[in-house]
Amino acid sequence: MQNDVITKKRITDYLDKTKRALEKIKISSPERSHARKIAEDFLNMASSYFSDAKHFFEKGEYVDAFACVNYAHGWLDAGARLGLFDVDSDDSLFTLAE
Repeated sequence: MQNDVITKKRITDYLDKTKRALEKIKISSPERSHARKIAEDFLNMASSYFSDAKHFFEKGEYVDAFACVNYAHGWLDAGARLGLFDVDSDDSLFTLAE
């Protein structure tokens, strides 16, 4: 596989991984806490970027889709690493601290 080409398969794999990550996370912060608002914001940002990634993918704009799906997953990773999301210690979908 070439590492300097954004292919349809590569985008499809990234979209699938991020979709599975979105389905897995649970907000772990208490309902009325400040951290809950932060977690919801992180999730909203991830969901918005994921939606944009799918939009660009469907239009065949793979570079923009690749950028958006990576931003989406970055928000999820950051939330998991900060403890905003419960991810069941899944270090295959998320980058955890330990």
